[in-house]
Amino acid sequence: MKFVVIGITDDPRPFFHPEVMDVISTGRVFSGGKRHHEIVAPLLPEGARWIDITVPLDAVFEQYGCLDEDVVVFASGDPLFFGFANTIKRKLPEAEIVLFPSFNSLQMLAHRLVMPYHDLRVVSLTGRPWPAFDQALIERAAKIGVLTDRERTPSAIARRMLDHGYDHYTMHVGVHLGNPMREQVVSLSLEEAAQTTFEHPNCLVLVGENTLPSRPFGIPDHQFDLLDGREKMITKMPIRLLTLQALDLPGKHVFWDIGFCTGSVSIEARLLFPHLHVEAFEIRPECEQLLQRNSRRFGAPGINMHIGDFLQADIDALPRPDAVFIGGHGGRLKEIIAKVYKVLLPGGCIVTNSVTSPVVQRMTDRPSSKDLFHTACLELGLKEEAPTHVQLNDYNPIDILKCIK
Repeated sequence: MKFVVIGITDDPRPFFHPEVMDVISTGRVFSGGKRHHEIVAPLLPEGARWIDITVPLDAVFEQYGCLDEDVVVFASGDPLFFGFANTIKRKLPEAEIVLFPSFNSLQMLAHRLVMPYHDLRVVSLTGRPWPAFDQALIERAAKIGVLTDRERTPSAIARRMLDHGYDHYTMHVGVHLGNPMREQVVSLSLEEAAQTTFEHPNCLVLVGENTLPSRPFGIPDHQFDLLDGREKMITKMPIRLLTLQALDLPGKHVFWDIGFCTGSVSIEARLLFPHLHVEAFEIRPECEQLLQRNSRRFGAPGINMHIGDFLQADIDALPRPDAVFIGGHGGRLKEIIAKVYKVLLPGGCIVTNSVTSPVVQRMTDRPSSKDLFHTACLELGLKEEAPTHVQLNDYNPIDILKCIK
């Protein structure tokens, strides 16, 4: 099957190369979005069939599959730039594709701004969630080009940035680019953009100033809001960094933090490894606002919170982890490890910290966290690694425990 994919702009009177006009004049089956149809309808030959590209796309490709002739598809800008040609390649990998691209919307916006764009970090939020955008912010990209949709609008993007302290950017917004009667290009502060409504379609470029101080490798403990001000209710910074090292997060994709409390481990992981998908669990309801405040303070968007007893939580719909930290377990460490084991990816690891208190051990017959961890590993067939033994100032010694599935 053959697809001829033609890129167009928002210009209601499009101009095409003669070769493209020959394709249109001899075509019989055409396809594209409703807006594309409005633009090109006067150019289509009499009796032409049009197939609307609407969701669900499976229904569209079922119509394509019933054809025995070429399909001429109109798409926005460059069809290989987050465009429909990629969808054809994915759905019909054997199909022949001929391309006649136009400038994509971010290129057009850069042209209007006379802005070099070879160093532009591109993120699509068109029908996509926030992680790639959050990663660009955390990595402090100097220039970010963003494709928007009707939910992730320029104002919604500006509010998200301001919420997490990324206020050092200027936002340049292009609306109806390519349409000489409706095109608009404006430059605003994020505060202004957060209060402004723009017509769709639009796209934007964020340009940052290098005014932020360097981010520390390890956030000082006193900078976090603590649970009831209790200094012991946080994984201390040196232990936190050793814990992240044990988790081997550079090569991981999905990180679960069970018993997040202040959120220090989740936040540190998010900032040091912004590619991670982070799910954070905590039984105490008051910790929800605590994590929200701390994640906003340190510019760590995108941490997904779950409040309630982890052992009662429905985790089936969550992305399966390949790294898990158990920061709090209330004496139920074996049960938590057993539940994690069912979803942990092969090769994934579980890390927890065991505090060794000789006084407590003499006063109780309860097994230590270290004993519970060892027993759980034996019962489940998890491979234990040698613990890291740490003594920090006057605190009780800590063993950083790790096992691998």
